[in-house]
Amino acid sequence: MQLEKKIVKDIMFLRLKSVPATKEDSAAAQDLADTLRANSERCVGLAANMIGVRKNIIIVQTQLAPIIMLNPRITAHSDKSYEAEEGCLSLEGTRKTLRYEKITVEYCDTAMKKHTGSFSGFTAQIIQHEIDHCNGKII
Repeated sequence: MQLEKKIVKDIMFLRLKSVPATKEDSAAAQDLADTLRANSERCVGLAANMIGVRKNIIIVQTQLAPIIMLNPRITAHSDKSYEAEEGCLSLEGTRKTLRYEKITVEYCDTAMKKHTGSFSGFTAQIIQHEIDHCNGKII
């Protein structure tokens, strides 16, 4: 059963750094997936703190399918960056920020199996935005 969660807009809460996710956080990951699906016309990624869960979990809509990442960490990035203008469900309007063109991310799936992925373009931008959320950084 799909249950969309309410989007948190409390800046003080969003500025809190998330804590590491564990295998027991699969329900929060499912809530993220349900909320992304419910907001698919205006959203391409979410972090768990955006639905009130201070866990290091993100979901990113790729061209193929959404990817849930527990404890994502950027381990490498291109030298080249660019200025992007981003919006966020938790914030009003858009803001400018710098993003790397290419990134390598280590993360776990909901079974805590480790993965490494290389991402570029818009997908890399979304991942960087959501990891910023986990680190309490507001664009």
